[in-house]
This record gives sequence, structure tokens and C-alpha cells, in this order.
Amino acid sequence: MAVPVVAIVGRPNVGKSSLFNWLAGRRIAIVDPTAGVTRDRITAIISVNEKPIEIMDTGGIGIVDSQDLSEHVERQIQLAIDRADLILFVVDGRAGLVPLDENVAERLRQVGKPVLLVVNKCDTEQIEPNAPEFYKLGPDRLVCVSAQQNRGKAELFKAIHKALPEAIEARPADPVLKLAIVGRRNTGKSTFINALSESERMIVSEVAGTTRDSVDVRFNRDGKTYLAIDTAGVRRKKSLADDLEFYSLARAERSIRRADVVLLFFDAMQPVSKVDKQLAEYVLEQNKTAIFVVNKWDLMLPRPTGVMTTYLREVFPSLDYVPLAFITAKTGKNVQQVLDLANSLHKQASARVTTGDLNRVLREAIDENPPPLRMNRRAKAYYATQVSTNPPHIVLFVNSTLLFDNTYLRYLTRTFRDRLPFHECALRVELRARKREELETGEGVEVKPRSGKKKSSAPEIWDDI
Repeated sequence: MAVPVVAIVGRPNVGKSSLFNWLAGRRIAIVDPTAGVTRDRITAIISVNEKPIEIMDTGGIGIVDSQDLSEHVERQIQLAIDRADLILFVVDGRAGLVPLDENVAERLRQVGKPVLLVVNKCDTEQIEPNAPEFYKLGPDRLVCVSAQQNRGKAELFKAIHKALPEAIEARPADPVLKLAIVGRRNTGKSTFINALSESERMIVSEVAGTTRDSVDVRFNRDGKTYLAIDTAGVRRKKSLADDLEFYSLARAERSIRRADVVLLFFDAMQPVSKVDKQLAEYVLEQNKTAIFVVNKWDLMLPRPTGVMTTYLREVFPSLDYVPLAFITAKTGKNVQQVLDLANSLHKQASARVTTGDLNRVLREAIDENPPPLRMNRRAKAYYATQVSTNPPHIVLFVNSTLLFDNTYLRYLTRTFRDRLPFHECALRVELRARKREELETGEGVEVKPRSGKKKSSAPEIWDDI
């Protein structure tokens, strides 16, 4: 049997996302006073009395979306209700019973599934005596809680446990790979997620900025469990319209940090923007293995992929090792190939090399191109060792970290990447002085390629569109 699903539903602004985060024990869904913030289904696996369950946040029933996406939001709510084994019907204990609550109750009566009434915002004991009025909505069990004030969680967990099937399910398998899908707005990230999961998992619309949260989507392919993290499309910081977009940007960066492989999406019809460069810089800063995914390539045919490859290599010289994929997410073309490539890169990033092989490559690099003199001293590298994976982390023990300039460090990094099994993944190289006194003055210089700051000489490929 699958893990039981508990859907959180209710009218707008009753605190569904706050309740979701509270039950999950961490901030996942965006919480904001603005009605209609949540659009997609947002999920998390939690444990209730040692029983794993999947909780699912939804948009507000009856919301009039500011970007005319009400029909899409309603569709996601219905999919959550259809999947649910138990429905948490959330109401606002401070506001009391309102007509829209009665509309929600009428809808839930027709689904024939267990419903637990959760009166949220009962911040003090003085509010709880008003809660019985919600019994008019039909459910025979009511729990008073306050997600904001951390009141009533034990009682709610007890009620959820009692309402779910008796069998205790095994916790779902951990994903073998976590993918963060990032990029500007309207590059097709949500369409790609739906193609990967083979379901209507994310709202897809021509409206820019449809996705606001970072949404975890678990899916299975070839008997393996994966986690795809769909992120809100990023805009330039000075163009952020409101706090919602700021929160979305922060979550996109968190998603990059969480991921094993980052898929940086580009629209084949648009030139690279400052936002694309900022995202690439963040990927580089976080030492994340990545794939450049050029979506909507069907609109560029029969133009050869080599033109775009040359363009991106010119724009991102520090990430010249990152592989490119050309896809059409709308039709599913090459979607599986991107997943296969991500698996291959993760395998590279998980590889370990022996100290003997690593030092052989180090000796060859130094013999072929000795380090230059600095401060009238010759830089010396005594030996190298790999200390961790994902990304591969190589430590070089040297006579002084101050004697190795950035140019030579980049040369060593490139040599390691070319001659070791790390050809297309992020590689972290760190210098450590062997002597204690030098550790105190020049400790831990990490090797990171500098981002390209020079003006691109890449060919313009949109002139005739």
C-alpha cells in the first residue's frame, strides 16, 4: 500500500500553509497575508505516531486569482482531494463561521472521504469556546489548534492517527537523486516536471510567475524514486514586484543548495539574461553539478545545436564543463535523456579516486607546467587526497598557499577534471599549508574558477526570428 495522504483544504486565508509548515516542522510553503499565495499542491512526508503520512497543502477554495489562474488552482485542489485518504478541513477560529466555509463543507460532503475539522488560529483559550459553532458544517470531530502559537499539535496528531487506516506503512524510499529545476520565468520548468512525473503535477500557464513555491515532486522511473524540485521563475532583484517574489527567489536558492544536480533552464527563443548569469554564478558558488537545459528547441529547428552550444560556452566560460541538453518539454522530447544524463553526472560526482592516481595526475601536471615563482619562492605541492564526494573535494598539501595564484589553480583544477573521472561535474579543490604557522596565515584557499566578467563575443542567434 502507498503512504496515506492527508490533504489540507479550506477557504483562503485560514492558515492552511502555516498549518502545513507546522505539521512538517519546517518552512516549506510560502506564508503571506495575501490571499491565493498557494497555487500548486505542495507535499511533505511526516511521521504521526511512527506512521509515515504524506501531507498536502492546497490553494484556497473559492479564490479569485489575480492572474486568472483560478481554474488551474481549482484543478490542483480537486486532484489533492481525489488522492486523499483523510481531509483536514481548516477554518479560522478568530473570524468564525462564514458563508464560504459552508460552500467548502458542501463540496466535501460529496466526496465520501473522512473529514477532520481543524479550527486554526485558536491562539488563546478564550477563543476555543466559540469553536462549536463549526459543528454546523457537518464533521463530527473537531480539533482546536494554533499553528502560529504552537497549540494543539499533539491532539491533532492523535486525531489524524485515529482517522487513518490501522496498517503502519513503511517509510517511502529515499530518492536516489534530487534535481533542482531553476531558471527565469516562462522557460518551461513546470512543463518539464509534469513530463518527468507523467502527471498533472504542476500548474502550467502562459502567465509569467505561475509557480511561487519551491515544490517537491516525487516520481518513479525504472523502479527508482527521484525528487524533482520545481522552483519559482527568477527575476532581477530590482524588478521583484512584491514580497511573494522575494520569498520565491530565496526558496529557489535553497533548492539549489539541496540538489544533487541542478538543471538550469534556458528559453531557446531568448538571449541569456543577467538573471541567467546570476543563477549560474550561484550554482558555481555552491559547487553544484549542473546541466544547461535549452527548452523549446522545436521552435528553433532546423537551426543546428552547435550555434547555441557555442553561444553558451562564450557566455559561461567558467562553466565550460557543464553538458548541454536540448529538449521540448511540451512534447516530452529528450526529457528521459536529461534524466539519464543527470544520473550519469551524479555517478561522476559520487566517484572516488585512489590517492595514488590523484598524485600521479598532480605530478604530471606540475612536470608539464611548473608553478611560477612568487615572492622569490617556488610553490611546491607535496601530495593530494580526495576527502569527500558530491562534489568531489580534493585537498592539496603545499608549502604555502600564498604561492599559488588563481591562474595556476585553475590549471590544476582543469587537469584534474580532464584526467580523472570528473569530466562534467563540479570539482572543489582546496589548498592547505603543511606547516602550522602557514596554516594560520594562508589557510584553506579554495579553488573556484572565476566567473566570466568579460563582454561576450558570442554570436547573436535571434536576429532573424
